[in-house]
Amino acid sequence: MATTGILKETKTDENVPLQKRHSIISGKSDFWSSSDEEEGVQPHEKAIAGGQPSPPYCVRNVEQHAFGRREIEIAEQEMPGIMALRARAKEDKPLKDAKIVGCTHINAQTAVLIETLAALGATVRWAACNIYSTQNEVAAALAHAGFAVFAWRGESEEAFWWCIDQCCTPTSSWQPNMILDDGGDATHLMLKKHAAAFKQIKGIVEESVTGVHRLYQLSKAGKLCVPAMNVNDSVTKTKFDNLYSCRESIIDALKRSTDLMFGGKQSVVCGYGEVGKGCCQALKALGCVVYVTEIDPICALQAAMDGFRVVKLTEVIRQVDIVITATGNKGVVTREHMERMKNGCVVCNMGHSNTEVDVHALRTPDLLWERVRSQVDHIIWPNGKRIVLLAEGRLANLCCSSLPSFVVSVTAATQALALIELYNAPQHRYKADVYLLPKKMDEYVASLHLPTFDAHLTELTDEQAKYLGLNKVGPFKPNYYRY
Repeated sequence: MATTGILKETKTDENVPLQKRHSIISGKSDFWSSSDEEEGVQPHEKAIAGGQPSPPYCVRNVEQHAFGRREIEIAEQEMPGIMALRARAKEDKPLKDAKIVGCTHINAQTAVLIETLAALGATVRWAACNIYSTQNEVAAALAHAGFAVFAWRGESEEAFWWCIDQCCTPTSSWQPNMILDDGGDATHLMLKKHAAAFKQIKGIVEESVTGVHRLYQLSKAGKLCVPAMNVNDSVTKTKFDNLYSCRESIIDALKRSTDLMFGGKQSVVCGYGEVGKGCCQALKALGCVVYVTEIDPICALQAAMDGFRVVKLTEVIRQVDIVITATGNKGVVTREHMERMKNGCVVCNMGHSNTEVDVHALRTPDLLWERVRSQVDHIIWPNGKRIVLLAEGRLANLCCSSLPSFVVSVTAATQALALIELYNAPQHRYKADVYLLPKKMDEYVASLHLPTFDAHLTELTDEQAKYLGLNKVGPFKPNYYRY
C-alpha cells in the first residue's frame, strides 16, 4: 500500500517520461535518461542567441535543481571527511577572497566540495573536465544555489572549451587567483589565452595523472610561473581514490552499461598502477580470468605475485572478453588490436585521458557505429563482427556509473587542504614548481575519516616517540615511505 501511495503522488504529471518518473520515485539520478543528452542546440548556443554571451551560469535545465539537491544531500551523508572539514573551518574562513577556477567532473560528490569551498570563504566558477561525466541535475542544483557553473552532459568539443573559458576569463568583477584542475585543461587554456591573468594565480591544485604530467612538462620548459600542488600522488588520493574507488566503480560501470556476467570471462587490464590494481582485484573477485600488461618491471612483478599473468596485449587480444586501459598513456589499444578482437569484446578506459584507446581510428567509412545505450556504442565490421565501446574511450566509471561517495570524500578533503595551503602560504614558501601535499595533511585527511569506522588510533608514549625520533602527533612516516 505504501508503494501505491508513492506512485499516486508522482502521477501528477502524466507527461513525465517513465524513466524520469522512476527517478522521482527512487530519488536517484537516472544515468540512462534521454534528458542526459538532448539532441539539437547546445545550451551555450541558446544563451548566445538570446543575447547572453557571458551568462551567470549555463546548464542543461535549471528546473531539475530539486533532483540534484537530493543527490547532493545523499552524497553529504557518505562524505564525513569533507563535511567535518567544512564544520571545523567555516568560522575561520581560510579561503576568504579566494577566487577559484574549478575544472573537474561535476557530480554530487564534487558539488559537496564546491559548497565546502564556498563555506570556507571562496568564490568559484566551475566547468566540467569531461564532456560525458556531468550529472545534469547536480549542475542545475548548483546553478539554482547561485554558483557560476558551466556544464552539461554531452557537451560538444567547442562547448567544452567555451565552458572552461567562461571560468578563466578575467573581468572587472572576476579576477581568478586559484585553479583546481583535473586533467590540466583549465591551466592550459588560461596559460595560453589569458597569460597575464595566469601570472596572478597564487596556486594550482591538480588531481590527475594526466594533469600532473602536463604540469611537470610546463615546469621543465620554464613556463610554469606559479606554484602547483600535485595531489594525485598524495597518499590519500593514490591509495584510496585510485585503488578503492576504481575497485568498486569499474564493476558498476560495466554492469550498468553492458549487463555483463563476469564469472569465467577473460579480461585484460592494461597498466598495474593503483587504478589497474583496483580493477584487477574487482574482476578476480567476481570470477574473471585476468591478464595484465605492464611496461614497468616493478609493477609487473607485483601483478605476477598477486596471481595475475603478465602478458603482451598481442598475446591475448584474440581471446579476451573485456579490455580495460588504465595507463595514462596514448595509443595503448590500437585499430590493429581491435581488428583482432573477438566478436562482442567490451573495450573501456579507466584512465583520465581519452587517448588510451585509438577511437579516432575507428571513425572510418568501413565501420558502422550503432548507439545502443547512452555511452554504449557497437562498432560493427563489414563481416558482422562487433565490439562494444564504452563512453567513446573516455573515463568509463564516471561516464557510465556513479562513484562511491566515501572515497571521493578523501580526495575532496585533500583538494580543499591543498587549496588552503597554497592560498595562505607565505610569499616565498613555494616557488614556481610542482610540490607534493605535505605528509601532515595526508595524515590529517585520513584522520577525518576514521570516526566512520569507530577506529581508535594508538598513541605513542614519550619514550616510544623518542625511540623512533617522531613527534607524538606526526607525521609518522618519511616522504619516501611506500604505503
